[in-house]
Amino acid sequence: MRTIAVLWLILLLFLGGCGDSGPNLQPLADQAVILAFGDSITYGTGASKEQSYPAVLEKLSGHKVINAGVPGELSADGLKRLPKLLETYQPALVILTHGGNDLLRKMQRETIRQNLAAMIELIRQQQAQVVLVAVPRPSLLLSADPLYEQVAQFLQVPLVKESLPEILQSRQSKSDAIHPNANGYAQLARDIFQFLQDRQAL
Repeated sequence: MRTIAVLWLILLLFLGGCGDSGPNLQPLADQAVILAFGDSITYGTGASKEQSYPAVLEKLSGHKVINAGVPGELSADGLKRLPKLLETYQPALVILTHGGNDLLRKMQRETIRQNLAAMIELIRQQQAQVVLVAVPRPSLLLSADPLYEQVAQFLQVPLVKESLPEILQSRQSKSDAIHPNANGYAQLARDIFQFLQDRQAL
């Protein structure tokens, strides 16, 4: 853990801001399964299950998309839950949207970064690709919390940076301060779908 902490500090000295970023992805096979892993944003709180972003993304992409969202979950609990899901579904791609509850509870950012990094390493150990979706920092002016870009650049993970902050800035796209509504989830699904196309996964 000390080595990881030192590497994070080195990274922070050189990190600059940018939009959606990261390397390209490998094209998904026709029968490839996508695992959407996260908390209430993935689950679809504020809309029906059929209106959640994984359900909409499944229709857009033509791939099976597993909704593995648990409302209220902290990243430490997600880290414990992830291995069984990877074993069960054998996904080719994992869309990781986690850490929002940690931020709301003002957990240590280093802990959140390490938990996200550990999830990404677990996913890669299963020979799956991963896309990270940034969650807004709790503030009046919503923007992606910098820790997501730090993790993405450190581990060279494709990052969907601006989608959720932009959705949650619009009254027409959110059910409350921290959750999209059906319109917002549909936009998130479209943004992720376009991102996967741009990164050559679809």
